[in-house]
Amino acid sequence: MRVTSTPFESTATGHPRRWWILLILCLSLMVLVVDNTVLNLAIPSLMRDLSATPADVQWIIDAYILAFAGLLLTAGSLSDRFGRRKMLILGLVLFGAASMLATLAETPWQLILCRGLMGVGGSLLMPSTLSLLFTVFPPEEQRKAMAGWSMVAMLGVVAGPTVGGVLLNHFWWGSIFLINVPIAVLAIIGALALIPESKGPARDVDPAGAVLSIIGMAAIVWAIISIPADGFGSAKVLGGLAVGVVALTGFALWEKRSEHPMVPLALFRDRRFSGTSFSIVLLSFTAGGLLLALTQYLQFVLGYSPLKAGLALIPYAVSAVVFNGLGATLGKKMADRTLIAIGLVIIAGSFGILTQVSDSTGYGLLIIGLLVMGVGGGLAGPAAYTLLMQAVPPEHRGVGSAMNDTVQQTGAALSVAVLGSVLAAAYSSSLPDSVPEAARKSIADTLALGPDFVAAARHAFTDAMSISMLVGCIGAVAGAVVALAVLPRKAAEDAELVDQTVNQ
Repeated sequence: MRVTSTPFESTATGHPRRWWILLILCLSLMVLVVDNTVLNLAIPSLMRDLSATPADVQWIIDAYILAFAGLLLTAGSLSDRFGRRKMLILGLVLFGAASMLATLAETPWQLILCRGLMGVGGSLLMPSTLSLLFTVFPPEEQRKAMAGWSMVAMLGVVAGPTVGGVLLNHFWWGSIFLINVPIAVLAIIGALALIPESKGPARDVDPAGAVLSIIGMAAIVWAIISIPADGFGSAKVLGGLAVGVVALTGFALWEKRSEHPMVPLALFRDRRFSGTSFSIVLLSFTAGGLLLALTQYLQFVLGYSPLKAGLALIPYAVSAVVFNGLGATLGKKMADRTLIAIGLVIIAGSFGILTQVSDSTGYGLLIIGLLVMGVGGGLAGPAAYTLLMQAVPPEHRGVGSAMNDTVQQTGAALSVAVLGSVLAAAYSSSLPDSVPEAARKSIADTLALGPDFVAAARHAFTDAMSISMLVGCIGAVAGAVVALAVLPRKAAEDAELVDQTVNQ
């Protein structure tokens, strides 16, 4: 097949190969999502085979997060300037090559370096998947395509632990990285064969803005992911937040005076963009820390193997996939504001159900809560992501997609930090005094004391999980309130205002 040689922008009918292109974009997304969810299962193997310490393991995880989050805005801007297809392919090449190198690592620091390179690759390809989607699909089909993109993201979250469990049961730890290589190669071939190039108008690169955004985002994310281990008031967390705030403030001031800004700050005066961004942060917050608690509940309280724990989450993914499709259909008839609010209220209800899960309720009540959560996420997700991207002018779709990814990452990181901290603190305080201080940090540490402490550990963990689910419920309700208070009743009513605002 011949690829269009000139930059393509969405027409009334869209690109003739748009559904095949969506398949390639979803394949590119899948390699990122699966890789991020499968790594936690390999931690015991990494500690054993690479002699990795807990600090090494934390760096293996954080190296990717820091590189990915820090570079997202810059990568999105570069894709608008030099070509979104080009950045997608470059990101896939770098991600695949780093994954191959990771399988050859013999020391923790070699693996940490590879994970950092994977984060760079992920930051290049992730914004391009969404910006290209909105480029090749006409407006009336963008919601349906967005639902498909969201479905893949959800399936990847659940497929990661399942695939990882199979690989680690039969192969060595490097297999979880090796699986990325053929997927990346297939996506590269598909991109070269099917996807047209797309870019914004030629403009100067903004190196000062890039440096400030990288420092600011990396510092903020560093502070957030340090909260569970160091506490909110630690020098590391407060110092990271201070550096991040100063850098991002400098970024905003620079962008305001720049003739060719990386991020058009006028976008934030559009309620569709700013309101939806905040809603997405809260939507991601509700889901980000959920698997952190549930994977421990399934394995340590119910005694499931990693593979069985992954399979146990499949009904959740099915529910989300089904209602993603329904959400896309309803989005043509209902205001996005309404769908987002309804979805978040349903998610709040699902968290309410999960607060009732105990060490004696078993799998039944848990899966009911997750099925309800899949309904809420399926209704809210496509509406939120579509509304945000439709507020972004075509020439800034790359950086607009990066903003979408950034707010999702921020919400997820906050969720893991906050809910993880709440879970850990509540667990420790729920244990009986007979448990030694060294064994109060996690349920795994307590269970290692022997059978005499199993019942106490499981009971304390479910009590703690109920408290963290209550926090998630509050976050979802807050998101619904934001959606109703900030988002316009009808997106179309603000379209002319948006065009005027962006062009100011």
